[in-house]
Amino acid sequence: MRRFGLIGFPLGHSFSKKYFTEKFSSEKIGDATYELYPIENVLEVKDLLKANHEICGLNVTIPHKQSVIPLLHALDDDAKQIGSVNCISIKNNLLKGFNTDAPAFEFCLTKFLQPHHKQALVLGNGGSAAAVKFILNKLSIPFITVTRKATEPTQVEYSQLNDEVINHCQIIINTTPLGMYPQVEFSPRISYKAITKQHLLFDLVYNPQQTSFMKQGLQQGSTVISGLEMFYKQAELSWEIWNS
Repeated sequence: MRRFGLIGFPLGHSFSKKYFTEKFSSEKIGDATYELYPIENVLEVKDLLKANHEICGLNVTIPHKQSVIPLLHALDDDAKQIGSVNCISIKNNLLKGFNTDAPAFEFCLTKFLQPHHKQALVLGNGGSAAAVKFILNKLSIPFITVTRKATEPTQVEYSQLNDEVINHCQIIINTTPLGMYPQVEFSPRISYKAITKQHLLFDLVYNPQQTSFMKQGLQQGSTVISGLEMFYKQAELSWEIWNS
């Protein structure tokens, strides 16, 4: 039996086990199972793999997308450039990291881009943000990273994010876990009243399917994108990697 799974902490929000279990059932894949492995310390991955030799693929979520990299033997070229991994292939005891977030994000974003979407705000600066910024660079869309504490010239803090900046940046991407189940009442602290119908709001959170961030964008007439389709796409890309 081939075993796959998700590492991260916490994992109460995750749809991954449900998605793959239903996939294996509907596609009559009888030799595979998918489990959740709530690991708080990334170094516990070593013990997990020692105890479960049948694991041949892992997905990676918050907070380990970057911290897991030193434990890997190799990185795909894109994952190396991004500096973030959300998929690990395990063959002959060798761990290779990939990033399926980036192509999944590109697949979803490009469906909605309009000519006036010329600049983006990226809310957050973690592993998911790294994949988002990689694609924005690929698409030649300049962006500003919004963090709690700015450490680089291209970053601003939430307290510095005024209405003028929001008006100018008509793509806003939430890469933080704010608003994720079960704390669905939370959302990034930005001026939602400055958002217009010209804005495109993309929330990488997929549970709930309509977050507080998205609801506030809809109230302003903007176009909103749930992270659910991106979740599905990255899962299928992971499955392709594990079976290549």
